[in-house]
Amino acid sequence: MNIILLGPPGAGKGTQARILVDRDGMVQLSTGDMLREAVAAGTEIGRQAKAVMDAGDLVTDEIVIGIISDRLDRPDVKGGAIFDGFPRTLAQADALQSLLAEKGMALDAVVEMRCDDEELIERVVGRFTCAHCGEGYHATYKMPDKEGVCDKCGSTEFKHRPDDNREAMQNRLLVYYKETSPLIGYYHAKGSLKSVDGTAAIDTVTASIADAIR
Repeated sequence: MNIILLGPPGAGKGTQARILVDRDGMVQLSTGDMLREAVAAGTEIGRQAKAVMDAGDLVTDEIVIGIISDRLDRPDVKGGAIFDGFPRTLAQADALQSLLAEKGMALDAVVEMRCDDEELIERVVGRFTCAHCGEGYHATYKMPDKEGVCDKCGSTEFKHRPDDNREAMQNRLLVYYKETSPLIGYYHAKGSLKSVDGTAAIDTVTASIADAIR
C-alpha cells in the first residue's frame, strides 16, 4: 500500500509515519532524507542535486522525482511507501502520478490530517527532540518520563529547531495554504482523499488513519 500523509506543518505527519513504519513495515519516503542519501551515495541524480545545491539554487522537481524513482526501485518499498513532504504542489502531484503509473504502482490513499491553526502553532512552539535518537517531545503534551532524560535512548541532550517559533510557523502555514492545500481538492476529485482529525490524541489519530486506509 502506498499512501500520502497530507497536512500543514506540525500536524503530526512524521509521528504517524513512524508508527506506520514500526507497525506495518512500510517505508517512510522523506524527500529531504532521500536527497541527502543520494548526494552522499554519489548516484547520478545525487550528483545533479549536489551541483544545483552547491550553486545555491533550489533542487528542481525533476531531480526530486528522479530521486524518488530510484528509491522506489529498491526492494524494501514492496511492503508499501509513505510519502512524507511530497508532493507539495499540483505539478508535483501530477509528476508523482505519472511516475507511479510508469512503475506499475498505485497510490492507494491520501490522508488529510486536519488541524486548527492556533493549536498547530502551540504544538510547534513547544516541541523538541532528542539530539541523539530524534525521539520527539513537547513541553506541554509529552515530556520525558524522567526529566532531562530521553525515554528511548537515555540521552540527556535535546534540541529545539530555531524556526519553531510563532512568527516562523505563521509564515510556514501561509506557504502551505498557498502551495500545498490545493492538493486537498485535487485528491478529493480523484476519490482518494480521506480526512482525519489531526488534533486528537496520537493513538486516536493512528486508529483513524488505519480506518481510512483499510
